Amino acid sequence: MTTTPTTATVTRAEYCVIACAEAWRDNGEVLASPMGLIPSFGARLAKRTFSPDLLLTDGEALLVGLDGTAEGWLPYRRHLTMVTGGRRHVMMGASQIDRFGNQNISCIGDWERPARQLLGVRGAPVNTLNNPVSYWVPKHSTRVFVERVDMVSGVGYDRAEAAGVTRFHRLPRVVSDLGVFDFGGPGHAMRLVSVHPGVTVEEVRAATGFELAAAEEVPYTREPTPDELRLIREVIDPKGLREREVRG
Repeated sequence: MTTTPTTATVTRAEYCVIACAEAWRDNGEVLASPMGLIPSFGARLAKRTFSPDLLLTDGEALLVGLDGTAEGWLPYRRHLTMVTGGRRHVMMGASQIDRFGNQNISCIGDWERPARQLLGVRGAPVNTLNNPVSYWVPKHSTRVFVERVDMVSGVGYDRAEAAGVTRFHRLPRVVSDLGVFDFGGPGHAMRLVSVHPGVTVEEVRAATGFELAAAEEVPYTREPTPDELRLIREVIDPKGLREREVRG
């Protein structure tokens, strides 16, 4: 593993930004819809480096440039066209996620009498069935990575296949504060792709509530290049907000 020549050690949060950015590699001209701080930093880093064709928005109705200035109008009908045609790649959060990528952001506990009310289903079903969806989990634990979600908000591989709605369904990546995952395991089960430096495979397994597929040798999440690290620290997040979301 190579060491990046920098004046300060790469932090866990910065590895997470890199891992989130990698979700949009080779996506071409698609609408990036990051939800959350570190996914947003990742999308902006990807556009500034290896994915310059990504489209970024202000979160509402405008296409924006790297400096946040408006570059174009994105009417709602156009947005829906991109969503339903697979031309958007969302990175959402997950209060629960299971081995096949079913995600819950609605409630914890039984639907008829939940122990905790969350955001609600929102647009998760449409997102997952119509365009690629990745996930960001800032605190990896058995409470989030569960054997079975209490309610399905985002649709996983097993349910999409059972319903025959797989044309645009794709879950490229899950990033947590411990590592990076895809769904290349048996039957599209979640698989450990890399661990962030300082984390062991055993730690990830212990924090996961289901059997996790993994190769015999799991690599570390890649190092940022000197230019990527400069962009993160000086241009994209000069206030260091990333360190508040992921500590370590």
